[in-house]
Parts: sequence; C-alpha cells; structure tokens
Amino acid sequence: MSANRSPWMNTDLDDFRDMARTFCEKELAPHQDRWMEQKQVDRELWNKAGEVGLLCLSIPEEYGGGGGNFAHETVLIEEQAACGDSCWGVALHNAIVAHYLLAYGTEQQKLDWLPKMASGEWVGAIAMTEPGTGSDLQNVQTKAVREGDDYVVNGAKTFITNGGQADVVLVVAKTDPAAGAQGISLLVAEANRAGFRRGRILDKVGLKGQDTAELFFDDVRVPVGNLLGGTEGQGFVQLMQQLPQERLLIGITSVAAMEMAVRETVRYTKDRSAFGREVFSFQNTRFTLAEAATEARVCRVFLDDCIAKHLAGELDIPTVAMLKWWTSERAMRVIDECVQLHGGYGYMSEYRIARAWTDQRVQKIYGGTNEIMKEIISRTL
Repeated sequence: MSANRSPWMNTDLDDFRDMARTFCEKELAPHQDRWMEQKQVDRELWNKAGEVGLLCLSIPEEYGGGGGNFAHETVLIEEQAACGDSCWGVALHNAIVAHYLLAYGTEQQKLDWLPKMASGEWVGAIAMTEPGTGSDLQNVQTKAVREGDDYVVNGAKTFITNGGQADVVLVVAKTDPAAGAQGISLLVAEANRAGFRRGRILDKVGLKGQDTAELFFDDVRVPVGNLLGGTEGQGFVQLMQQLPQERLLIGITSVAAMEMAVRETVRYTKDRSAFGREVFSFQNTRFTLAEAATEARVCRVFLDDCIAKHLAGELDIPTVAMLKWWTSERAMRVIDECVQLHGGYGYMSEYRIARAWTDQRVQKIYGGTNEIMKEIISRTL
C-alpha cells in the first residue's frame, strides 16, 4: 500500500484490504517457489478464493459476484503485489473475462456462466494472441464458420494467461474473414468441448508461476448461442471497449511493483553493511532511493486519478494508454535501480527484487505494446 492513502479509498475498502492481505499472505506468499517450478498455481487456490469471496469482486451479486466495484479489484491486485505474488492470474479472471460476460452476455448467459466463475468452479481466459498475431488484432487467423446451430472453430492461440487451467475461454475469431475488423466476433468456448486442446505451459523469462499456455481449436463446435453480443462482427468493438480496463490493470500492477521494490530496497540497504557502515548511509544509495520514491509517488498520483475517473465512468482511451506506457516504463527503471542497490543478491532468483525485475518486463509488451500506446495517444494530438 502507498504511504499516502489513495483518495478513492473508504472504510469499506480498508476492511476489504485487511481481508485481502490476510488471504495473500497465507495462500499466496508461501507457495511462490513451488508454483514457479510447476508453472502454475494450485487449482484449488481458485476454489479457496471463491469461498472467501475474492472472485468476481465487481460483478453484481445476482450473478454470484461480490457486488463491489473496480476499487475492490484494485485493492486485491495491490495486496497480491505487496506479498510478492505474480503467479495467480486473478486480475484477468475477475476484471477482464468476467466483465466481457457481464457487458455483452445475455441474461441467461450471465446466469449460466458468472456464478461458476465467482465460486472458482470455472477459471476464465481470453484467447486473443496468435503465433503470428500480437497487438494487431484485426489480423487474427482463427476462424469460426457457421454450420447449422454451431460455429466450427479452427485456429491456434498463444501466450494465453490461465490457459492451462481455464474452464471457459473467450475466443477472438473471424466469422467473416473478408470483412477485416468488422468480421471479428467473440465466442465463449467451454474447455470440455471436443477438438479443444492445450499445448505446453510456456517457459517465460518472468512471471514463472503464472499459467501461460498455447491453445488449439480443431473443429471445435460452439453453439451459436455462445456468440457474445448476439450479432456477428461485434468482437473488435467489444475488445476496444474492454481493453482500457486491462491497461488500467497493468498500470496498477506496475505501480504496486514499484512501491514494493522501493520498500524492499530501503529495508535491505538498512540491514546490509559495506565498508563498515550500512549501505543506506551512502549518499548514492539515499539519492537513488529518493529518486525511486519520487517516481513511485508521481506514478501513484497519476494512477489514483485514472482509477477515480474509471470509477466515475470518465476514463478515456488516450489517458489510460498514457498510464500504461508511463507506469510500465518507470517501474522497469525503478526496479532496475533497486536490483543494483541489492548488489549480487539482486540477481538471485530467491530474492523478491530479482523476480520483480523479470516479472515487470512484460508489462511493456502485453495489453498492447507501449509503441501501440504511443500510437493511440498521438492520434489525439
């Protein structure tokens, strides 16, 4: 948590933070090494989180959710980062996949799908990226061809968070390959459908314990009723409407990682001695940490402003693009300086700061690369 209490916080959120912190310290922090080795969290973690009410926090209660808002999602992400966990793909499950279903699902779809995600019975994933298509979503090659009452889905997806454990997958597919962006649709595919298979859980530089997988669709038959939005060709617009919240999540993760890195490094440099005195007493250490703390505070103020705007329904696409690129870049720089102040131990993977360094790098890539963010911003100038 930041030194200054965020202006969007209230007493309800303070109580929720205490609960989230207790859960994270008990259920996440002790298992990092094992999860990194197995490249995913334990499947039962999702059920435990569902039991205590940490899943689908900002989904209405009539669909099994917590009835909260985006501030609750933010608090959970901050506490997850504060305890040093980067393994659990809960932000994607809670604040991305569930919100596609809430925003575009029919009443029956929401009643069928969201309670299972809220309980932990289902884990959610969204399959956008393909082996040959990253930020350029208009050029996805996965196809969904209608045959009677089904769509037949064929294609391959990669870098899919929660892909190894997902029970329900939102699939970005072309229902009209000749129509460009207007030919993209979102289909909900349950993982038990014939022809759906998982590839390997990918070996990443960072986020080692986060389940990131390849997914394959070989003549997977998905009922027409699983089309999100009810009409073909709405997928690209749906993605553009939901991606700002994903980019805001990246900003939250980046700022929380930065704040954690500064805290850890202040503590380390006060405990560690060199040349007969504590490392913190050297002017270079103090000045470097003063700069890092300032960077973190400036980013926190910008983030808090974006969160407040989002809670009020006023956060625009260029502003959140600014937040995403700025905070992910600044966090990388701050964490790198913190690694330096740890000396050789900063390069040892058992140290939280080393994991934060490798985990942070991807924040500049996913959710749309930072170059794409600058392109979005430049169009409004």
